[in-house]
Amino acid sequence: MIAAMKHFISLLIFTILLALLPVLPSAASPLSAAAAGEQYAYVPDGDVWFYAGESESSRVFLLPKTYYVKILGEGEKYCRVEYLVDEAPYKKVTGYCRTEDIIPVDYVPARPYLKKQITLSYSLPEGTGSLGGSFSSVEKTFVYYGLRYDGAKLYYYVLSDGTFDYISAESEAVFDLNTDYSEYMASIDASAQGGGTGETPPAGNPNAAVIAVICIACAAAVAVAVFVIKGKRTPPPDDQEEE
Repeated sequence: MIAAMKHFISLLIFTILLALLPVLPSAASPLSAAAAGEQYAYVPDGDVWFYAGESESSRVFLLPKTYYVKILGEGEKYCRVEYLVDEAPYKKVTGYCRTEDIIPVDYVPARPYLKKQITLSYSLPEGTGSLGGSFSSVEKTFVYYGLRYDGAKLYYYVLSDGTFDYISAESEAVFDLNTDYSEYMASIDASAQGGGTGETPPAGNPNAAVIAVICIACAAAVAVAVFVIKGKRTPPPDDQEEE
């Protein structure tokens, strides 16, 4: 009887835990988990160069800060990386970044690359040609990759009609900063501050609620077992033994 009762208690506790499993809190990242063999690196500031090769002389452009590159291969000094995607009008480029300049992450950013197009107007000098004037100003759209300075002169590195090149610019491009990394770090800090401090959990804390329900359920199971065991009547002594 006691063995059967122990089996019943174990089964009861297992059933309760199984029922509570869907409400147990999870520590899932707000971003997608990185797939096997897929890793991104964060560009923390505007001083991270995209290189054509593994040397300082092969600088191409400065990557947009707060965005990402995909890591294709890790090296002690340089990482082989990929930036942007092959989705018209965009085109991915493969090159290198200094390993110490980028921050590898273990998630897939919601929007890893800056997808930005810029439209510039080109005007012919006044007096050019003796007739017409309808086409004295032309607009052209480019895919923006990054920027670089040559002395005091600013250039954008762009793509147009399948060709990469530089175009002169008067000011740095304006774009929305990516907040994926800052939000991820904020969630990590919040988790660290909320655990192991010895403070009473705030009202409504799912961990406290689940633990309380489990404790109550276990106590109830034990109480039922004690009641059943105590309630079992001792059989009356045999008449022959009494004589």
